[in-house]
Amino acid sequence: MNHRTIETQVLIVGGGPVGLAMALELRYQGIDCLLVEQSDGVIDHPKVGTVGPRSMEIFRRWGLAQSVRDAGWPADHPLDVAWVTAVGKHEIHRLKFGSHAERTLPPHSPESEHPCPHHWLVPLLTKELGIAPAGPINLNCRLESLESTQQGIVGQIKFLESGDTATVEAKYAVACDGASSLIRKTCGIDTLAHHPTRIFQNILFQAPELPEILGARRALVFFMMTPDNLRYPLRSMDGVGLYRLTATPHEDGTPRDSEKAVKEAVGIDTPIEILSTSLWYLTHRVATDYQSGNIFFVGDSAHTLSPSGGFGMNTGVSDALDLGWKLAAVLQGWASPQLLDTYQTERHPLAVAAVEEANLNLERTLKRTLPPEIMLDSPEGDRARQQMTEKMQHSDVNREFNAPGIHFGFYYESPAIATEPEKPPVQKPDEWTPTSYPGSRAPHAWLEANKSTLDLFGHGLVLLNFGDRDVTALIDTCQAKNVPLRTYQIDDREIAKIYEKTLVLVRPDGHVAWRGDDLPDDLDGTIDRIRGYF
Repeated sequence: MNHRTIETQVLIVGGGPVGLAMALELRYQGIDCLLVEQSDGVIDHPKVGTVGPRSMEIFRRWGLAQSVRDAGWPADHPLDVAWVTAVGKHEIHRLKFGSHAERTLPPHSPESEHPCPHHWLVPLLTKELGIAPAGPINLNCRLESLESTQQGIVGQIKFLESGDTATVEAKYAVACDGASSLIRKTCGIDTLAHHPTRIFQNILFQAPELPEILGARRALVFFMMTPDNLRYPLRSMDGVGLYRLTATPHEDGTPRDSEKAVKEAVGIDTPIEILSTSLWYLTHRVATDYQSGNIFFVGDSAHTLSPSGGFGMNTGVSDALDLGWKLAAVLQGWASPQLLDTYQTERHPLAVAAVEEANLNLERTLKRTLPPEIMLDSPEGDRARQQMTEKMQHSDVNREFNAPGIHFGFYYESPAIATEPEKPPVQKPDEWTPTSYPGSRAPHAWLEANKSTLDLFGHGLVLLNFGDRDVTALIDTCQAKNVPLRTYQIDDREIAKIYEKTLVLVRPDGHVAWRGDDLPDDLDGTIDRIRGYF
């Protein structure tokens, strides 16, 4: 058994989608990192189903959006959501979202959400980064201990296949080790429960003939509406024949019979193969602290929430973006370590907001009254289903699947963001208007074919100049402080209207740091605030 010392800038613990996103952002910023993942990286029971629209923008940043689209989801498979008594029986309500081939891009983004389940996404990101020694990922590698010091962090790791060990010396560590994060617990950080814990059962199965049988009735998600047993999603995981059913176990906590539950949910005589079943705990928790010394918590180690609405992984990817550029700015020497304090300031409130919105979606399903008559093949059953259809048509059921305010319409508030006398525009989860208000995600607009304003952001600060303002003083100030800055003159009146002000200064993560019609009087202080000198 051999022992060695490894030096790197950032140690990442956990190789799920969020840990891999953390490594991708650090690589994008030119920062060296090491990622350790205890498993072999094989995903037997996929959890994540769809990459959300903001995450797709972030993957676009890394040059991976097209790879996500090409991962395997059939272009002609409907992305609809349907509420049914069983997949092959009565349909009560359907939200039609078309297929990827039919769908057009939304006006507010260069990307749209796309199905890419866990067992496709993790290998895709792993291949992009590379497994050691070709890349930073170390599979079958367990963190044995982690210590935060004044100089940085010291971690002890073990390579499980060889038995070799290593000491990792880094400036920072990022814990992406999941909801039951051992690192968070070791650091003594609590998570506060916002809602009661619930137990669910996921059943993964193959039904290879089902898509052809359904034909035009295919959907991305079928919500079961069985009064006594099933009322949770049955989701297509590959658009071909792999499905996942979410159910509740028996009252004593023992698993439900998987084959019986699947047959009841499918409601069609077709070959079915149960691949796996697992019990899992749904918690609505947010960590009290996102940082302990030089250790940071990202993704499920910082927050857990209901999958209703699809905010979980996508919230974690945005965590990685926020922390990633800040770590890079500090390590590259143009920002103060104080800037890292704004990671929690900016991201914690948004985790709480996502938890609450996801729970509202869950409660909508839990509280829906399902009369037994909707199961009947009779005129009485027809009337009951029609009444349920009318109720759903006049409810806000669409909000779970169309929440741009959660994905895009949030504002960061921290000492690193400029303040304005006016309050920001009111944004709702299901209603959102793009704005350049400080702290918001800078608006998307097409500059030319396939080139968005969002494509201008990523490295250093970016100033968008929609007028003829002389910005020499800003350029000189940033040069004097070694702050990377690029400026763009944009002479498009329509884009200028969207951006609202003549000058808009945007951070590397694409969020507005400051805006105005003229440069600020305290230019020196403004740039210092943005880079963490408060």
